[in-house]
Amino acid sequence: MGRSRQVRFDRHAIGLLLTAGFLFFSGALRAQAPPDPAAAPKTDTTSSGTPAQSPAPAGSASNAANGTEVSSRDSAPTFKVRVNLVLVRVVVRDGQGNVVPNLKKEDFQLFDNRKVQTISNFSVETPESHTVAAVATDAATGEAPAEISPGASAKLPQRFVSVVFDDTDLKTDDAVTVRAAAGKLFGSLAPSDRVGIYTTSGQFTQEFTSDHESLQKSLFNIIPHPLSTAAGVHPCPEVNYYEADRIVNFNDSQALGVATEDAVQCAFNGDESKVAQARMLAESGAKIAAAEGDSQTEYIYRHLEDAMRRLSGMPGQRVMVFVSPGFVVTTYTREGGDLIDRANRANIVINTVDARGLYTPDMGDIGDPPRDSVLTAGPKTMYRTSAQFASSQILSELADGTGGTFFHNRNDLDVGLRRAVVAPPLSYLLAFSPQNLKVDGHYHILKVSLAGKQKFTIQARRGYYAPRTVKDPAETAKQEIQEAIFSQEEIHDVPIDLQTQFFKTDQTQARLAVLTRVDVKGIHFRKAEGRSRDNLTFATAIFDENGNFVTGGEKIVEMRLLDPTLTRLSRSGFTVKSSFDVKPGTYLVRLVVRDAEGSQMAARNGAVVIPY
Repeated sequence: MGRSRQVRFDRHAIGLLLTAGFLFFSGALRAQAPPDPAAAPKTDTTSSGTPAQSPAPAGSASNAANGTEVSSRDSAPTFKVRVNLVLVRVVVRDGQGNVVPNLKKEDFQLFDNRKVQTISNFSVETPESHTVAAVATDAATGEAPAEISPGASAKLPQRFVSVVFDDTDLKTDDAVTVRAAAGKLFGSLAPSDRVGIYTTSGQFTQEFTSDHESLQKSLFNIIPHPLSTAAGVHPCPEVNYYEADRIVNFNDSQALGVATEDAVQCAFNGDESKVAQARMLAESGAKIAAAEGDSQTEYIYRHLEDAMRRLSGMPGQRVMVFVSPGFVVTTYTREGGDLIDRANRANIVINTVDARGLYTPDMGDIGDPPRDSVLTAGPKTMYRTSAQFASSQILSELADGTGGTFFHNRNDLDVGLRRAVVAPPLSYLLAFSPQNLKVDGHYHILKVSLAGKQKFTIQARRGYYAPRTVKDPAETAKQEIQEAIFSQEEIHDVPIDLQTQFFKTDQTQARLAVLTRVDVKGIHFRKAEGRSRDNLTFATAIFDENGNFVTGGEKIVEMRLLDPTLTRLSRSGFTVKSSFDVKPGTYLVRLVVRDAEGSQMAARNGAVVIPY
């Protein structure tokens, strides 16, 4: 069906891949082993001349009992639950639509279910906020390759935009207008933006790329793919989805009466004595129309979910743009709340664009006009008009529920698309920890306001869902690490430094080393049996220049340190090294460290360019 054959990794699959082990070594507790080709940096030195003690083998059963002070294993320990943080990205615009800069933390007020919250974290972000310099050194020379250009880091992915075209509902003239408008926006993308194109029919997919030429060519595949093959066919009676929903789900006697009269006219030539038979036809037709509408809605939702699932696995800021003429929101399509929930949990903002642009109520297709009788023309026109106005409701709800923007009723569709796709020049990231959060799955309404600046327009998510169940602490820790891996936000609870090296084994293969130096003074140990105890989980993921997962690994380092060792490590720190086999190319390195005792985390970004 035109889908790319590229291998995809979802978060579950990546979680399984992250069981690959690391090679652990310490400047103070260095194993007596032959040097690795990708050796540690020269700044790694032992803290004393005392012979180092080798770490116990991975999976060893009794580390403390055999006197080992540092060891590693693959199974997860029991973690404490980390306090939940709710992130709220805010864009503030003035009356002319320009982004408002220079706002401070104290300018914002944040409410959770009308209760004011303390903003614990505040940052100002631009498209360049997460730019990471390519700092990898060639292990053979100890220097960065001359082939690495200064702009290499700017080309690494930071923001992912999934543009979903509703080609199952698009009309031909709308599709032409949308293609022309979308073709103007690619030149406005930042070098770190990656755009993927998807359709609700599933007939076409363009995976995330920065290749503007490929994106431009992809637009020619955006053509109507209606699911119904009954175009031009007029059933008797003719009941649209909106009217069918009123009849089937709301027992609307007026709607049923209109459909019945329609059946009297089209099936029995206006013979009013056939009302009973006409009513049966109307009820049957309404059930068929409702079932067909529900089936199409489910089809659209499944493909929206697929695009959202793909987007949620990308390492950076995530935006979905849904371009659609809209569709009727019935009791069935209220399932849209689940989409909003999933988007909020994955930190996905949904911007929506009404593909109809500026329109007036459509009284029917000029080329295929409705076959209304004199008696039913007025009511059926009302239902068609109501359906067209109701079609935009789902677009409004998706944008409003995720902090996005709904662009509608405007002729400049290209401007609306550009605003929906291109990153704002500046945004504010607020974070707070909900107090006394109940585990009941209820929706919490968020509101962001500005003190004394009411003339500005605020774009921010409208709410979030509380957890439905209390998760196992170990599972919670795994989820936190996984979510941090797929973000580009830096976390500094645990003081660490990230360095990278590579060693080319031949022209097509290289060995990439990720070196993590940990400052022990920032770790909260638990004292027991004369030892300082803590477990650190190190997780590393390598993504290519389009954000696709390449490889990764996870390891738990157990520390049972005697006082003299702790004193030495407090001065020197220690280093964890992970090695991966990769091909020459440009890579984003995402490192996450989490400790068990303090439930603290650290996250860093690294950029690597391995020349061909």
